[in-house]
Amino acid sequence: MSGYKTSGGNAAFHNFVNDFADVDDPIERRRLALAKIDNAKFGWYHVRAICVAGVGFMTDAYDIFSINLGVPMITQAFYSGSIPSSTETLLKVSTSVGTVLGQLGFGWLADVLGRKKIYGVELIIMICATILQCTTGHSPGINFAGLLTFYRIIMGIGIGGDYPLSSIITSEFSTTKWRGAIMGAVFANQGWGQLLAGIVAIVVVAGYKSDLIDATSSSKCDAACVKACDQMWRILIGFGAVPGLIALYFRLTIPESPRYTFDVSREVEKATADAAKFTAGKHGNADEGDINVLKATASASPEEYNPPAASWKDFWGHFGQWRYGKILLGTAGSWFTLDVAYYGLGLNTASILKTIGFASSKNVYYSLYNQAAGNLILICAGSIPGYWASVATMDFVGRKPIQLGGFIIMTALFCIIGFAYHKLGDHALLALYVLCQFFQNFGPNMTTFVIPGECFPTRYRSTAHGMSAAAGKVGAIIAQTCIGTLQNHNCARDGKPKNCWLPHVMEIFALFMLLGCVCTIFVPETKRKTLEELSAELHDEVDISQQHVKTSSSDDDEKV
Repeated sequence: MSGYKTSGGNAAFHNFVNDFADVDDPIERRRLALAKIDNAKFGWYHVRAICVAGVGFMTDAYDIFSINLGVPMITQAFYSGSIPSSTETLLKVSTSVGTVLGQLGFGWLADVLGRKKIYGVELIIMICATILQCTTGHSPGINFAGLLTFYRIIMGIGIGGDYPLSSIITSEFSTTKWRGAIMGAVFANQGWGQLLAGIVAIVVVAGYKSDLIDATSSSKCDAACVKACDQMWRILIGFGAVPGLIALYFRLTIPESPRYTFDVSREVEKATADAAKFTAGKHGNADEGDINVLKATASASPEEYNPPAASWKDFWGHFGQWRYGKILLGTAGSWFTLDVAYYGLGLNTASILKTIGFASSKNVYYSLYNQAAGNLILICAGSIPGYWASVATMDFVGRKPIQLGGFIIMTALFCIIGFAYHKLGDHALLALYVLCQFFQNFGPNMTTFVIPGECFPTRYRSTAHGMSAAAGKVGAIIAQTCIGTLQNHNCARDGKPKNCWLPHVMEIFALFMLLGCVCTIFVPETKRKTLEELSAELHDEVDISQQHVKTSSSDDDEKV
């Protein structure tokens, strides 16, 4: 068989397919191909994978959190400076509703159809829905808020699909040693997305300063001011389509995950060739010639490689057992409790900044400018450092200690803010708020994304990750529709200022962080273990290639 060699390869890009051409056992090829991925040194193809998947998350965060800065502009343009709280909540929560649908739907589809077939489709949905939002207007037959909500739900479906797809694709292509850092770097692009939203907001506000500066209050926002605000929010929201367009080509042309091709679609030779091309630093699918050479040198038929088939019956039968189901409960429960506070804070940054006196100016220009500037300060001081602290320590400290430590610290911080709220000054509240942002990201916000992409079997990895992520977005919906509205509970009736119940909301967040500590008990540590080792250890999956190695060694011993 040694005569079968494929062309291509040079000093920079070695042709790894030739490394497998002399191995005629497909199960051994699987072991060698996955070992090549697991043991690869951190290289350019990992950087490329981080960029391709990460740009999607930057777009996700931009689209989710830009509405936080856009609502005050929409308020001036359509509601004369006073938007109904129900409408504001609807606009903010609509994306999370769509995200739940996308996480469940795309998570399941990625396990049924494959990662490649639908990776990029979610980005197309996000781009189209973002552009359509910018065309939304009011007319006698169309309600502005209703139409904008509809488009944001559609956009949310695309955003939801990005969570399981980007996580598992990055996980299945990553080297074992740095898998946590690679997956974390993808998710950390959320910080850049939030930063970009703040930068775009502050630029458009500054650009329209001449139309806004004379409006000393919302009631004095004249026709030019209203027009400026209407154009500003459209620019702010619409810019979210730009990073998505940049990454679209690369997502549509990625190779199928070798682990999916091995273990679900059972195309051993294709998976081997795809793995070889990826670890050679090349982009796209393997050539048919490489695949045919491997088929020609295979000594066993595909039927001899027969992993368990995926089905809903098997899924519920598997996770219905406590020793397996508790892992899904841990990942989903942790994400749920986190997102109650994460989105409760993140989507209400503007109102919180006003409450602590940072963006309380009545002048339309200074109010919008200070909200954007305050958002940038919070992101740069808390969110971005938190994300990258997790990336730097994930593969040394471990996922579980970071998650548990983050939940414990945030429980304490929310208790301080809630119970000592009226004893703290504005600067102290701002500092505590920044610390909350930091330990959310140097903590469970990062690990709840990473762990579900590692701790489930290949055939259910995307579905289980999607279910975990969807649980988080259900928490976000609860934070906005139930807990978030409590900020103004009986404030007007009791003659108290707006957001008078904010301290009690922080106390509720502390309770959810404490529940997050409990959920973390069921989460496994996945540091420095291959995906196959984790499947065997956590789900009693049989790794055929390792079993085959032992069998072959025994046979050799008998021959000796």
